[in-house]
Amino acid sequence: MFRIFFAAVFLFGVLSPAAVVFAVVWTAPPITTGAAASTLDMRSERLLPEPDVQPTSLPSPAFNVYANTLSGMVPCPLCEIPARVYVPNSVAGTVDVIDPATFRVVDHYKVGFIPHHIAPAWDMSALYVDNEGSSSLTVLDIHTGRPTGRVSIPFPYNLYFTPDGTKAVDVVERLNRVEFRDWRNGWKLMGAVYIPWRGADHLDFSADGSYLMISTEYSGMVAKVDTVSMKLMGYVHVGGLPIDVRLSPDGSVFYVTNQGRMGVSVVDPVSMKEVQFIPTGRGAHGVQVSRDTRSLYVSNRLEGSVSVIDFASRSVVAKWVMPGGGSPDMLQLSPDGTQLWASGRYHATVYVFDTKTGNVLARIPVGAEDHGLTYFPNVGSHSLGHNGVYR
Repeated sequence: MFRIFFAAVFLFGVLSPAAVVFAVVWTAPPITTGAAASTLDMRSERLLPEPDVQPTSLPSPAFNVYANTLSGMVPCPLCEIPARVYVPNSVAGTVDVIDPATFRVVDHYKVGFIPHHIAPAWDMSALYVDNEGSSSLTVLDIHTGRPTGRVSIPFPYNLYFTPDGTKAVDVVERLNRVEFRDWRNGWKLMGAVYIPWRGADHLDFSADGSYLMISTEYSGMVAKVDTVSMKLMGYVHVGGLPIDVRLSPDGSVFYVTNQGRMGVSVVDPVSMKEVQFIPTGRGAHGVQVSRDTRSLYVSNRLEGSVSVIDFASRSVVAKWVMPGGGSPDMLQLSPDGTQLWASGRYHATVYVFDTKTGNVLARIPVGAEDHGLTYFPNVGSHSLGHNGVYR
């Protein structure tokens, strides 16, 4: 009799949907508060069996800095805005607007002098054109794609936003410093950090946003800056001409393109050492993380190619050589990850690559010395600025 009873209990535990429901409910976070929550808790205690507290061997989910970009879907209501690629032409002092569905320029207008990059705001409420020569930002309306205002800040070569959205970072390459500004309240200066090496221009933030790593193009240094205290923390010498900077998906290292050394430095931000160097090609310049976050695209500006680095092996697994050459510079990815867009710095052309084949899908004529183009709207919960870095 007892054997029959225990067998029945065992079958219930294995087959009953209640056991599955319990596992889900027990591990789910509470979503209600107050009296209603107390009532539900009491009800759960009456209906559900004791929790299974036996240890498990299930692995923890892998951390991914770019988890919010994996879906390939533009969040709404941004999803209602027509997709456009905004191209700043540094010598021409203009912006070209491309419809990515047709590969045609659909708008063109003047901005300030020497526009280098177009940065989406942290909350993606606006686009900012960095007019270094005019010491200004041209504000673009995300719905019309046209200029609506102007912000005066010193010589903005690049514009970033801290991951928590509290500060804008104006990279003032001409004055060897970065300025932290309150972009929500009149762009007031919050603090400035002098970078004692020439050519500070590109950066990225740690996973928690507590510090940034910035390249100094003409000094071969990568500097570390505390974003809370707004102070210089350290530096590492990588030599050559370091350019673009990007955090690895697991948040452990930074990848720094090095135009002088023709490859990519892998930098450990804790030990502040270059732990590996990955040769890619002449003029290694811009970087872009693939939509599945498994690869890093690197533009080799001086040889007209794009290298694909596998994050897992830290090695080049493919190289796309452009027929007829080109000068791919800053990179952007379409929301679904199937197209890689590149400004052609010395050819007044925007290139579009098929990320599955590496083939060039289009060459689109634009203004002189097109630089930090942005594809907008795009995926992610917020923007870190530059020409569209999302998390």
